[in-house]
Amino acid sequence: MTTTPRDDCLARDAQDPLAALRAQFVLPDGVIYLDGNSLGVLPAATPARVAQVMADEWGTGLIRSWNSAGWIDLPARVGDKIARLIGAAPGEVVAGDSTSVNLYKALAAALDLARDDAPQRRVIVSERDNFPTDLYIAESLARERGAELVLVDRPEDLARHLDDRLAVLLLTHVNYRSGRMHDMAAVTRAAHDAGALMLWDLAHSAGAVPVDLNRAGADFAVGCGYKYLNGGPGAPAFVWAARRHLDRMDAEQRWQPLAGWMGHAAPFAFTPGYHPALGIRRFTCGTPPVLAMAALECGVDTLLAAEPLGGMDALRAKSLALTGLFIALVQARCAGLGVEPVTPDEPAARGSQVSLARADGGYAVMQALIERGVIGDFRAGDPAQGSPDLLRFGFTPLYTRFVDVWDAVEHLREVLASGQWREPRFHAKAAVT
Repeated sequence: MTTTPRDDCLARDAQDPLAALRAQFVLPDGVIYLDGNSLGVLPAATPARVAQVMADEWGTGLIRSWNSAGWIDLPARVGDKIARLIGAAPGEVVAGDSTSVNLYKALAAALDLARDDAPQRRVIVSERDNFPTDLYIAESLARERGAELVLVDRPEDLARHLDDRLAVLLLTHVNYRSGRMHDMAAVTRAAHDAGALMLWDLAHSAGAVPVDLNRAGADFAVGCGYKYLNGGPGAPAFVWAARRHLDRMDAEQRWQPLAGWMGHAAPFAFTPGYHPALGIRRFTCGTPPVLAMAALECGVDTLLAAEPLGGMDALRAKSLALTGLFIALVQARCAGLGVEPVTPDEPAARGSQVSLARADGGYAVMQALIERGVIGDFRAGDPAQGSPDLLRFGFTPLYTRFVDVWDAVEHLREVLASGQWREPRFHAKAAVT
């Protein structure tokens, strides 16, 4: 099998129309970073911006900065910027809280709407290999509301549960383990044809692949700020609701379950009774974390910088080229060495990551790669279910180069062929894997 020469990758980098975007980031020398699907790299603008907020807005402006520096508007302002990446309109997205908290709010709101329209709809359906926090939140709400959580093992099994008992279909757009991507419009349409609501988790797709929530007809969505949005470790998340649901919640004065003071119609009236704010602002809860929001805004701005160059469509084209090259190189150069791509070859079904299955020693292989400066991550398999370990590699087209892909696969080949991964030091597991 033929393979791509390294010089061809260098030539592709020289012709890459998005190459200048790499300068927006702090990238350590000697590191090939392929873990932006877990934590995006540091934008070069972030340290100065956070320092300005600390020294000037907090240090000098003090509490006045809630007004003078616009701190109070950060959830909506950053939310509107995120909206441009996910096919949402201004005023439909708010940033804040964590993905888990936002999922609780959105799923509870969806369950309430479904129950009021059709009381027999008491089932939440999701995938067994959905990200665990989504399943934990869904399980807790099912227990709280007397609903039932049903998990399917394969995407094709979803159709069997699209019936008149289904209240909400809860799916992650891009699977965190395999990198497989759902057809958002088709799945949403199937949920609606069954009379159910559709809630999407965009943690592994916002900023990585084109998303158009309104065109797809989705109902609710949540997403993460610290992966492809480059907002920093533990960055605030975001929540979206379709305008039709916001209008209904306004008309019926509906609450979301975490009725904090920043979601009040007049938070500084300090009245004892709760009255929800209009629109998406009702989904805010507590005081926004100003320093973290400032960092998140810098991260989102790195993606918006691609708009003059074709925006998410241009990033998607490069992402597919990077992931396609990685799969081809692994198949050509690591054949017979015990790794196999599980991420779909079909571009339309692939997110911006590639996962490689490994029957044994997956953790040690990744640790050997990290020692060489190739940073990906590892997800353990389940021997009882017969599922293998996974080596995950995320490709962020804002800063990942084609030569990085070539070099990463060469390091992988050397680790596997030499048996370096067998060295005992690579088998000692840290707290975060």
